[in-house]
Amino acid sequence: MLSIWSRCGALSTALLPLSWLYGMIAERRMRAQARTAWRAPVPVIVIGNILVGGTGKTPVAAAICKTLQDGGWHPGLVSRGYGIHIGATPHLSDEDPSARYLGDEPALLHQATHAPVAVHPKRTLAAQALLAAHPETDVLIADDGLQHRALARDVEVIVQDARGTGNGRLLPAGPLREPPERLDQADWLITNLSADATSSERAGCTRNTITMRLQPHSLTQLSTGICTSWSAWLAQPVNRVCGAAAGIGQPERFFTMLRAAGLELSRTLRLPDHGHLTSGQILGWPDTPILITPKDAVKCSPPHDPRLWVVQAEPVFDDPSWLDALQASLRGGGRRATHKPGNRH
Repeated sequence: MLSIWSRCGALSTALLPLSWLYGMIAERRMRAQARTAWRAPVPVIVIGNILVGGTGKTPVAAAICKTLQDGGWHPGLVSRGYGIHIGATPHLSDEDPSARYLGDEPALLHQATHAPVAVHPKRTLAAQALLAAHPETDVLIADDGLQHRALARDVEVIVQDARGTGNGRLLPAGPLREPPERLDQADWLITNLSADATSSERAGCTRNTITMRLQPHSLTQLSTGICTSWSAWLAQPVNRVCGAAAGIGQPERFFTMLRAAGLELSRTLRLPDHGHLTSGQILGWPDTPILITPKDAVKCSPPHDPRLWVVQAEPVFDDPSWLDALQASLRGGGRRATHKPGNRH
């Protein structure tokens, strides 16, 4: 489908009637949710995208959360909990922080930030459960919640990659969940560029447009917890030839980052998004390090394989001051100008 979605070809055009139907149904659903949206007693930051597939939302959510923590806020994270069974009651990280209970991305966010996490397909229920369990929470971050309008938001951050809006068409004729003009409604639009992209590449246009790249800064051996910096890793010539596996939305972006950072990849394994790495999949690989993402690590079934190293990467923004501006927006109420955070901020 990726090749179909990159251009307005015959097959994409033939699917346009279904796209129009999808658009009408989605718009009606979101409008209905917005009419009865629940507004939390604290500011809500929603992070999402309009493009199908991974764009780098989770690292951005973690960066926002850490910035707020450094600024004296007490953020909580809510998410859907993809790939796990959730009944009527939301799942909380206090009960079980594992990927089996929270889902891989929420578990990763909790591990990276130590902030409380609640998951449920209905983000409103997740938010209410988190606030009840953690009354000290003074800002909520909804990861991958852009199309979930039942939870009112004060700040919207859209994350996309260099694919931009593809052919500009809605599903299934194109890769979009919402029309391209939706980008202009966001408070910030972040374009996640691949490591080998030119700095001039930007996709989309909004009043606050930021670019970012993910850059590795350290590695942790999954079986022992031993951690080393990226520079120390590269200083050992034996470490420069590795295998790599990734079960994320865009595995090739991970491999490109590693190559751009100085590694030669002898073998690579592309898993489906949210896929599970098993020992059988890397059986017979050379006895060299195998690099994986933190998202894969939280649900990896061969955790004692000494070849597995988790690459810790952080987003590097072309204009880091946007995070300060985001905090200022929260203090000013964002889309809810009546909200006044506590004096400690």
